[in-house]
Amino acid sequence: MSETVLVPIDGSDPADAAVSFAFETFPDAHHVLFHVINPLETALDSSPEAVTEEFWSQRIAAAQTQSEAILGAAERRVRDADVSAEVGSKIGPPARAVVDAAAERDADQIVMGSHGRTGLSRIALGRVAETVLRRAPVPVTVVHGDEA
Repeated sequence: MSETVLVPIDGSDPADAAVSFAFETFPDAHHVLFHVINPLETALDSSPEAVTEEFWSQRIAAAQTQSEAILGAAERRVRDADVSAEVGSKIGPPARAVVDAAAERDADQIVMGSHGRTGLSRIALGRVAETVLRRAPVPVTVVHGDEA
């Protein structure tokens, strides 16, 4: 039975480095490149009065458009690398979606990028990699942003 490697992608350099690492380190595995659509990310920068039903519709549509671009780039990369892979997305909180996807896909490994933030930016921007490390049902390899 072939190994399944889940690789969360977000279009960033660290995520691209994680894809490269996964393809090189697990060349015979089935790779699942997975983008999480998180419309809440931009809502945090908005005033409470601006967060209406129309706001959510616009945020979700914009996030889905961005996701389509990220997934399109991932599909091209899979074709170029000639590896066994699929791409997909899900709406929700990123860390939870990654952990859930690993369980749903029966993944053997997660390989993910990290921006390597510290201090206040780490607190303000979340701890997706850290949360996945703590909650994942499988081993997690984190490729740091400075390795991108």
